[in-house]
This record gives sequence, C-alpha cells and structure tokens, in this order.
Amino acid sequence: MATTRCYYEILNVERTASGDEIKRSYRRLAMKFHPDRNPDDPEAEVRFKEAAEAYEVLADEERRRMYDQYGRDGLRSRPGHDFRSMNPEDIFSMFDEIFGGGRRGRGGGGRPRAQGYDLETEVELELEEVLTGATREVAFTRLDVCQTCNGSGAKPGTQPVACQRCSGSGQVTQAGLGGMFRMVVSCQDCGGRGSVIMDPCPDCGGRGRVPVDRRIEVKIPAGISAGQAIRIPNEGEPPPPEADPAGEGPRGDLHVVTRVKEHECFERDGDHLIVVMPAVFTQLALGAEVEVPGLGEEELHELSIQPGTQHGALFRITGAGVPNLRTGRRGDLVVVVKLIVPSKLDEHQKELLRSYAETEEVEVGASSPSLWNRIKDAVTGRH
Repeated sequence: MATTRCYYEILNVERTASGDEIKRSYRRLAMKFHPDRNPDDPEAEVRFKEAAEAYEVLADEERRRMYDQYGRDGLRSRPGHDFRSMNPEDIFSMFDEIFGGGRRGRGGGGRPRAQGYDLETEVELELEEVLTGATREVAFTRLDVCQTCNGSGAKPGTQPVACQRCSGSGQVTQAGLGGMFRMVVSCQDCGGRGSVIMDPCPDCGGRGRVPVDRRIEVKIPAGISAGQAIRIPNEGEPPPPEADPAGEGPRGDLHVVTRVKEHECFERDGDHLIVVMPAVFTQLALGAEVEVPGLGEEELHELSIQPGTQHGALFRITGAGVPNLRTGRRGDLVVVVKLIVPSKLDEHQKELLRSYAETEEVEVGASSPSLWNRIKDAVTGRH
C-alpha cells in the first residue's frame, strides 16, 4: 500500500502521544473504517489499512524511534508486515489485544469464530462525583440482527443466491498501482457475504442488521480519571452478517469513556487536590485558625496558620483528596495560601498602615523558590 501521509497525521495524534493515546485513536479509526461497516466504500478500506500500518509502526517503540529519526527510510532495515496483499480481516486480527480479547475467537478445528464489534460512548462527571462514584444512564445506537429475516437480509420465504463475481468466496483480488502488487479485498457486489440478495428484507433493506437505540445504567467507580473507560460486556454489536448472519457469536463490548469537568475551586493532580485559600495580612502576620472547604458535601478542615506565614505557603491536609481507583484510599489536599490585598481602605485604615510602615524593616529582592515548583514538590511529596 502506498501510504505517504505522516503516521501521526493518519492516527490524528501528536508526536508526543503516549502508547495508550495511539492505541485509543487506532481503535476508533479501525471501528469507523472497518470494511464490514462500509461494504460499499472502497475509500474506507484504504483508510482502514492506512491506520493499521500507522499503528503497527507507532505501537512498536523501536520502530517508532526509527521512524521519528529517519522517516520511512529508517523502517526499511526493520520491515514489518506487508499490507499490500493482506485481507482487511487479517490486518484487523493483528491487534486483538486492543479490543479486550479480540475481534475473533477460535472455535473448534482452529477455524476463526466471528465476534461482534465494540462500541464507545462518553459520559461527563463533576469532580465531586469522582469522590463518591456515580450512576449514569447512557444512550447509544447499535446494529442488531433483523428479527424479520433473522439476519439473512432476504425477504422471508426467499434465499440469497451465490455471488457470480466472487463465486461465493466473498473476496476478490485486485491489481495495485502499476500492477506491482495484488490486493485481496471484499467483493463489492456482495459486500463480502459470498451471496447476493435478489429480494431484500423490507425491514433491513437486505443488510441483515437494523439500528436499535439502547439505554443502560452504568456505575462509575469513585476515583476514576478523565479518559479512563468502563467496559460493559456484551453491549456491543453482534458479528457481521457476512460472517454470522444470525448473530449467534459473541457480541462486542461497550466502552464508556469518562470526561471530568474542570472545577472552579479545586485542581486535581492524580489522587491529590490543590486549592488556593485567600488570607488577609493580619491572618498571616498574627496567625489564625481557619476552615478550609473540602471537595465533599459539607466537608470542612481545620487549618492552623502560624504567625509569620508567607504568601504562597503550602499546607497539606492528609486524606482530603480523591480516592485511589484501586485502593480506595484518598490522596491529600494541598492548600496554597494567597495574600489578598484590599483594594479600598478608609482613612483610619490608611493611617494605621502608615504608622506600621514606619516600623518595618523588610529585605527587598530576596530570592525564593518558584511558587509552582513548591506546589509541585508538595503534591508529589518531594522536599
């Protein structure tokens, strides 16, 4: 296959993308452009193979490093699969681990057993829901077996006939660019089924599958992070009709990807939370006992500000962050003190400050560590 576009551009990821980001992007493209879902679209098959080629390079650390440094020329010394003569299903099966066990299992006698497609949807959470967990109703549309024709695509009482173009195999061989290579593709006349429907089912139009709207409740565990997905087994689609017309093979799964809205007060860093606490000059100079609001409903934490506390000082409240997804233990709340300077003073206040200023002996220009570096060190526990 004569792919010339940048592999990162094909997968729509940055050059700094992590392995998980590359995998997620490839999975979306593979499901979108799979020939089974686009039987009458040759361009989709090209995009599918293109994405598979890009993924195979970028998912391999050594090949990715060679590609980053030398481009495609650097890959010639370490060739991979030859995509030019491969069936799209063979390419798809190369990446079984991406789809939670594979698009195809193995049945008796070593023959491949068709399996349904995974689906993906999203839910958005408030940060408070990360603390407690949540339940969401998700709505999505999936293709299901047409009950009128039982997935055959033929009008009840009729039968499909063998495709003349592919002689019932569902595949044809085409010459590639300049006749230099040959490519096995799904037969365009029968869409890979091997048979042609002369009298299509009135409900599915001969496709054997109909779109069905689904609504299910999904439990989202406490501590989940943005981008993580909850897998709902068997809520995906049945196997494709050309491989399993009646859809008797295992369904795919539904992957519910979480998004977490930004909070107006708290910033999340892993299991920790960061909050900025405003304070006035007298509190920092003389010391004070203050209450810091936590993320939980009606959650307050007592904090002692020592006399002489400086603007930007950090305090850590143990166990006031968000739960760890695996252990359930909460992280910490890091409190950043912010000095608030009043914008309006009456004459009495000004006079008091002028009197105080005459007693001050402050060293100007003294250097101090970066505030954000100290915040980072406090969150990560470095000292």
